Amino acid sequence: MSTPELRHLLDQVADTREVVLRRPRSCATYDAWADAREETQVAYRHWVAEPTSTAYIAYRAAQDREDAAQDMLAQTRGAAAL
Repeated sequence: MSTPELRHLLDQVADTREVVLRRPRSCATYDAWADAREETQVAYRHWVAEPTSTAYIAYRAAQDREDAAQDMLAQTRGAAAL
């Protein structure tokens, strides 16, 4: 699959704004960020080991999810401080 084809396919996926957690803990927003960070690290290592456009796109998608989770965590912690 070419990079433009993969991008087109990913653009068709609707953002449901759902958060999927892999391990139970007390703070869901922290868990979402920790899971996303772990996925980003795995995707980055895969891209470094296999520098293909598909691996890079997967890494960037993971990084975007981590950024969104970090923003959610900052908002949650900011609201808790009020």
